[in-house]
This record gives sequence, structure tokens and C-alpha cells, in this order.
Amino acid sequence: MKPVLAGLLALTLAIPAAAATPPDQVGQARERLLSGGAGERRGGPVQAVDPQTIVPGARRLTESYGPSPDQTFDVYTPPDARRAPVLIMVHGGAWRIGDKASPGVVENKLRYWLPRGYILVSVNYRLLPEATAYEQASDVAEAVRWIADRASAWGGDPGAMILMGHSAGGHIAALLAARPEMVGRPLAGAVILDTAVLDVEAVLIRRHPRLYDEAFGADPDDWRRASPSRQWTPAATPMLVVCSTRRPDHPCEEAGAFARMTAGAGRRTVILPVDLTHREVNDTLGLAGDYTRTVDDFIVERLAGSAR
Repeated sequence: MKPVLAGLLALTLAIPAAAATPPDQVGQARERLLSGGAGERRGGPVQAVDPQTIVPGARRLTESYGPSPDQTFDVYTPPDARRAPVLIMVHGGAWRIGDKASPGVVENKLRYWLPRGYILVSVNYRLLPEATAYEQASDVAEAVRWIADRASAWGGDPGAMILMGHSAGGHIAALLAARPEMVGRPLAGAVILDTAVLDVEAVLIRRHPRLYDEAFGADPDDWRRASPSRQWTPAATPMLVVCSTRRPDHPCEEAGAFARMTAGAGRRTVILPVDLTHREVNDTLGLAGDYTRTVDDFIVERLAGSAR
């Protein structure tokens, strides 16, 4: 384990309980946070990033993986890709808005990883009210299977895939990492960007914003089925969980509890607390600095481990 990642794990497990925030303020803040920073897919078209402005010769193609017009993904490939690692991005937006082509979702990630020879795939999926959060995760699982089956045609390596998601997309990525049989294809690792619902059941039994009722329903069995912490087993895909220290609902506490649970079963979950807003956790990943380097270190470590 690299010293920086080991240090982050030790830091996370020592995070103290933060001062309590009134439940109504937490709910209102979550509502704002979880619906912010994603493109309005149903509000009009999103201007896609041209990868050739980043790497000459790079290209973008769009493929469908299901009958719904929302079941599509964009593939950004560097020129002359051969056995390239594949970074799969799942956008956020409170399970009801967002778009794969939003610049905040892909632009800085493309600027960092595309010149390094990575293929980036950004996934759309059905949204509320058409699909619940669990059904959205099932959509993304199907997309990952399609990506794995076609990666070689794009110059990618289906054995070197990293799943990444932000906010609601972070919940989806965490669930698929916790329960890899939903995907049925090997993932080298998962990067979870600032989700506050690693334990859906714990969130739903206390006061919470209405959006969670829409996403997860009223049946406790459905909550457990959609909960990364309740679905996790030692067979799970290794995760790096990034959490904002600025959020009033304290996602780093939930991330720390998740890491302690996995450590109790002898498995490491790396937690990265960052002094960034919820939106910045997503938008600034790929910019020069310690945050991007630490995420990249985890990705490189996981890809090296999967190659053994």
C-alpha cells in the first residue's frame, strides 16, 4: 500500500463525530446538494466536449445499450489506443437529472486521463420517475457489460476497468462495487465521489429529504437491496470514497463507518476527505493538485493489482 493511501485510511478511521445539524437544515441542504452541479438532461441539450481540443486525433462516439433513449454512453478514445485502461463515469443529479456530456462530469477528467492514454466512457441511464435508484444501478450494470464486451474494438482493455460516480452516480457506483455480481464483469476498482447514501436503510429510517423516498420507495427490503453497505461482502470491488468536509450532512462520517465495517472483514476501503464543495468534488477532479494525484494513485494501484 502506498504511504499516502495508508495515511488517508488511518485519518478516516479517526474522524470524530461532528456537531449535530438540525434535521430540517440537513434535509434542505441535501436536497440542494444532490440536485446541484449536473446538466439538465430533460431541460435541453448539453454541449458535448470535443476531445480533439484536448488531444488531437482523439474521438468521441455514442452507443446505445438498451431500448430507452436514456440508455446510452459516450466513449472518448485517445489516438492509437491499444490495451488502454477504461474509466467509466456515472453522472449525478439526485437520480432525476443530469447528463453524461455535461462539462462538469467529463471535461477535467478528459484533460487529465485522455493524454495519459485512458479511454473515458460516460454513461446515461433512466431517471426518476421512470426508474428507481436500484433500476438505475441495473442500467449502469448493463452498460458496464456492454463496455466490457466492446472495449477491445476501441483499443481498450476489458480487464482494466475503473468505475467512477458522483453524488447519485456515486451511490450507483458504490452499489455495483459492493455487489459485483450485478455487473458480472471484473472491475479493477471504484472511485466514489461524495455520496451520502452508502447506508440507504440508515438514511431512510431517520428524517430525510423527499427525494430519497422517490429514489428508494417505502419498502425496507428495497432499501437494503439498494444499500451499498448492506450488500457489501468481502468479494466486493475495492473502493476509494471521496467525501466533502464542507457538507452539513457529514458524508465523511458515513464513509468512515463504511470503512470500519469493511476493515472488520479484513478489507481496505480508502477514504479521502477533501475541503471542497459537493460540486467541486466532481468538477475539479482532473485539475493539477493533491486531490487528483491521490485519486490517480489509487487508480494506478488498482490497475497494477488487476494485472497480476
